[in-house]
Amino acid sequence: MVKMAFCDDDISTLGEIQSFLDRYCEEKGREITYTAFCSPVELLAEIKKGVKFDVIFLDILMPGQNGIETAAEIREGDSDVKIVFLTSSAEFAVQSYQVDAYFYQLKPLRWESFLQVMDSVLEKCCWDRENRLILRCKGSIVSIDVGRLEFCEVIHRTLMLHQSSGKVLESTGKLDELENRLAPYGCFLRVHRSYIVNLDYVQSISYRAVSMASLAEIPIPRGKYNEIKDAFLAYAFRNGQVWL
Repeated sequence: MVKMAFCDDDISTLGEIQSFLDRYCEEKGREITYTAFCSPVELLAEIKKGVKFDVIFLDILMPGQNGIETAAEIREGDSDVKIVFLTSSAEFAVQSYQVDAYFYQLKPLRWESFLQVMDSVLEKCCWDRENRLILRCKGSIVSIDVGRLEFCEVIHRTLMLHQSSGKVLESTGKLDELENRLAPYGCFLRVHRSYIVNLDYVQSISYRAVSMASLAEIPIPRGKYNEIKDAFLAYAFRNGQVWL
């Protein structure tokens, strides 16, 4: 079930969003839980309690802490939530994308545009859920976007998961098991007994190493170059990334 929040200091706007959401759920047959907040302070307090939302409709122009500042604070602990900004002015459009906003919706809200935004953002939520990996990392459970996983390595008995953001997560387990879990996605290749790479981030392949987008150099065992090269080219051809 999708969990949403909407935050606006205008009571009439909160009522309008609630009405639109009820209508959307009825017409689409969707189950969506939602919570309304009159101020960013209330929203942030709930998030700090550990409540996680899938989608947040967030007004930009509010007294005290504005929506852009609120979104930046939310992003410090949650890079996945879809933030849809609500505003009567287009002047903050550029700033909204600096906090990775999913959409920028101008007021007054209209049913047709609300319908399009909801269809789009819920489709993205579904895609994200289907492309996430749940791992135990240092005593906590972490959900990882598979598409942002650049490569994995094992050091002693610790799995190191390198993300495209540069962040590295440590997890327990075996690389063989991780390889099996990643196999259905089709974009991961075991190039070394200690390394699995995401082929979407491969920049080049030489006889000695695979060069990744982050400039990391993944060693290739002697005699494995042709096998790895062929696997990479086959993947690129399947995805229409090669023209010869």
